[in-house]
Amino acid sequence: MNRSLFAVSTLAIALAMPTVAHADAAEDFTELREDVWQWALDNSPALATSIGDRRGDGQLGDNSLEGYDAWVAETQAFLDRLEAIDADELPENLQIDYALLERDFTDTIEGAQFDQSRYVVFTNRGGPQDAIAGLPYGSPLFNLADYESYIGRLEAFPAFVANTISRSESAIELGLTQACEPMEGYEQSITGLLAGSAEESIWWAAFAEKPATISDTDWADLQERGRAAITESTFTGLRNFADFYTQEYAPNCRADEAPGVGGTPNGQEYYAYRVRSFTTTDMTPQEVHELGLSEVARIRAEMEEVAAEAGFDSREAFIEHLRTDPQYYPTDEQLYLEHTAALAKEIDGWMPRLFGNLPRLPYTVLPIPAASAPGNTTAYYESGSLATGQPGIYRLNLTELDQRPLWELPALTVHEAVPGHHHQISLQQELDMHPLRQNAAFFTAFVEGWGLYSERLGIEMGLYDTPAKEMGRLSYEMWRANRLVVDTGIHAMGWTRQQAVDYMLDNTALSEGNINAEVNRYITWPGQALAYKLGELKIRELRTRAEEALGEQFDLRAFHDTVLENGAVPLDVLEAHVDGWIADQLASGAESE
Repeated sequence: MNRSLFAVSTLAIALAMPTVAHADAAEDFTELREDVWQWALDNSPALATSIGDRRGDGQLGDNSLEGYDAWVAETQAFLDRLEAIDADELPENLQIDYALLERDFTDTIEGAQFDQSRYVVFTNRGGPQDAIAGLPYGSPLFNLADYESYIGRLEAFPAFVANTISRSESAIELGLTQACEPMEGYEQSITGLLAGSAEESIWWAAFAEKPATISDTDWADLQERGRAAITESTFTGLRNFADFYTQEYAPNCRADEAPGVGGTPNGQEYYAYRVRSFTTTDMTPQEVHELGLSEVARIRAEMEEVAAEAGFDSREAFIEHLRTDPQYYPTDEQLYLEHTAALAKEIDGWMPRLFGNLPRLPYTVLPIPAASAPGNTTAYYESGSLATGQPGIYRLNLTELDQRPLWELPALTVHEAVPGHHHQISLQQELDMHPLRQNAAFFTAFVEGWGLYSERLGIEMGLYDTPAKEMGRLSYEMWRANRLVVDTGIHAMGWTRQQAVDYMLDNTALSEGNINAEVNRYITWPGQALAYKLGELKIRELRTRAEEALGEQFDLRAFHDTVLENGAVPLDVLEAHVDGWIADQLASGAESE
């Protein structure tokens, strides 16, 4: 036998064997990924509708305890299949998908061991009413099938409420209700959706104008059925939930002086899990708290410098001026809305200078619906969909205008609209990747971290052109740094609500009304607020690393596109991706020399 030929043949076999394994692993994984996607569409009617898939028509989803248990069991089965696949045998693009699924599955399984995950199903920010409050704004309403689905969801609401009540009754028995003070006035977010008649409700807006695709006969029938669905189903569900909340739940709220979840059964372990889950890190509550203290000290020093620039003797004196001077506060709701919309349009002009890739989906600026505005946050973003004809919406709170200073609007707008949430989320929906990643991947540390990072981009846009606006930006950054201290203080260290309020009053320029609303949010939604600052710090760290490594070769637009090109990912996945991009840039630069 020719020895050289044997050597070549052996080498060919050795090279071919991993290729076969590689193909088998990729085939197994892509099959699993598609199964997960179809499962997600089967179990999330709103998700299906958002991409134009009709399988969820007329449904609100199964929010029963049995449904939750089935979801956990199915997730475990998917995780078992995933762990049978060797991630090292996958091509690079599938390895990212693998990492995301593994993170999501293991997080779900870990969370399921806690009773809080099973029975705590609403916060002071919302509840089952949210399942229908957004229907008039987020439903496609173009043809007969769309209206059939819309009416079906209104009719499904009482059962949805019944499941919420059932799980919440168990929360009462186990001592897992929300703390009392943050939930004060919560019933108004339920009863505020009721109206004297179907025609006076928010849901009747869908029937105000007949689409050309629907006949007069069908339209008359739809209106009649819609009227009945609103009055007999939707209003009934709202009344049922309001009665349960006021008569059973609120009287059994937790009245402990320390309102954190850490004081509930197994609460410290649960909170530690929530910290890991929302931040996609292995940090402990104590580590997060200490990082927060460090960030607060740094930002406080910067605020002192801005106050001096503005001619004030101290940071406190400037903040008091900003909180109390009427010149900074709008008095007309419409003018406030128009001012914000004009600012958003100004920011739009900067986008091509900061990004090479821009989404097609536009956004608009609208008020937070009146029923849910009182006690709600200053603003939020509501994602849209090209498939349903829905733009992204930057929602602005028009209540309590004496608590909505104009100097915070630049930072607020770049966070909620562009280059923050609208840009990132809409771009993700349009990226060339599997639809599971486009539409179902949401890691709070990435999404909110990007939103906070976007606030710093306002510096490069020149948006903070007065000391007041710069203090507004720093106050917003300080706000997110305070969250690291306050959230962990409340839930891991036994802080009282007043301790949290006082800490934020001392360290931020936020109005007292906003601070009270925020602290209530942290108490009822443990861990979520930590994600913002930790995500932003990681993105800033990666930008600094890229700038130092690449020098004159650094391209800011390319860096931003790289951060966003995989959609929302855990922070460790983002870091590995950016490090790979830096290495590629260095290699390509060396080749061109």
